[in-house]
Amino acid sequence: MDTKEVVEHLVALKVMRLTKPALISPKIVTCDFKDLPGNILNNFLKDDATSVVQLETVTAGQFLLLPQSFGNIYLGETFSCYICVHNETSQPVQSVSIKADLQTSSQRIPLTTQQNQSPIMLDVDETLSDVIHHEVKDLGTHILVCEVTYMSNYNTLSSFRKFFKFEVMKPLDVKTKFYNAESDDVFVEAQVQNITSGPIILEQVSLESSNQFTVKSLNEDNNGLSVFGEVTLLQPQESCQYLYCLTPKENITKDIKLIAAAKNIGKLDIVWRSNLGEKGRLQTSQLQRMTPDYGDIRVTYENLPSKIPVDEPFNFRCKVVNASDRTLDLILKLRTLQDCSLLWCGISNRKLGPLEPGNVTYVNLTAIPITSGLHNITGVSLVDLFLKRTYDYDDLASVYVY
Repeated sequence: MDTKEVVEHLVALKVMRLTKPALISPKIVTCDFKDLPGNILNNFLKDDATSVVQLETVTAGQFLLLPQSFGNIYLGETFSCYICVHNETSQPVQSVSIKADLQTSSQRIPLTTQQNQSPIMLDVDETLSDVIHHEVKDLGTHILVCEVTYMSNYNTLSSFRKFFKFEVMKPLDVKTKFYNAESDDVFVEAQVQNITSGPIILEQVSLESSNQFTVKSLNEDNNGLSVFGEVTLLQPQESCQYLYCLTPKENITKDIKLIAAAKNIGKLDIVWRSNLGEKGRLQTSQLQRMTPDYGDIRVTYENLPSKIPVDEPFNFRCKVVNASDRTLDLILKLRTLQDCSLLWCGISNRKLGPLEPGNVTYVNLTAIPITSGLHNITGVSLVDLFLKRTYDYDDLASVYVY
């Protein structure tokens, strides 16, 4: 950060941002001495402090470069700075104190610890200093307000302020997609993109589920090792995708209305490291999904085999849930469609009896596949006797026939 000195006051204020150094390498541009530039480029490389002696045109060395400017600050990082008040006069200065606040668009945050201590006397060439740390949690313009108070030569309190403005930028772009499975599980895909000016390492990307779900990460193999390797390095504009499976808790799965109302998924917690291991942390707001519309009746299949031999019957179970607010009288029909690959075995036009709101009934079904391939289970219909309405379910599940 810029260094400012106040000459009209008895003390001088200096403020400096504390950041880690960066790695710097020489830019190797050279040519043969017979060419037009001659040895100008080679001599320039020899004078470069970051080049390796006698290997200027071959090896790119790396040196630590102290920060030359304020640099970038990203949301979730820790802002650190050093504040110093120095007595440059030839006499002591009484009752010196420092106060620093950080002004954002929404609030003013006190930072320094000196404001809670008694003012002190600064002798000639003595300093009063403080190091402050603050985790940045707001985007946009920030203003560091530094105020120094001291006793003037006229035994009156004098003070002055200095303002240091900086911008806090967004480090990551997070995009999410949701898939509501028939089993009531919710699959969450999170794409994390590095939009900083340098490379970062994703140290942790986890999903903290809400109290309605339990979460399972699908980003590790059977041995518990990350599928991305030991280090997840993202260059600027690169992205990485993570997958999670959320299962509703038992008290929610028993009530279809609670499942439909379970919109809050949870929060993503992301920890990364940037230049020389500087840490940043970002937590998203509450993720919300679009809950499925089950209508009056919800039908799912259970105990369905993944593959079956051709011409051999297989059994599975049909689960029917009354998602309406009234009692339903239903009839189950099994239809054989044209060009159908499955033939039904059993009785059609079965009455399922009165089904109260929120209640469940199960029906055992048997079918025979007559051709090989991947086939949808089709031909299941429910008839509402009160409304005389027919509901067809022809694309709920698939089976592989070999």
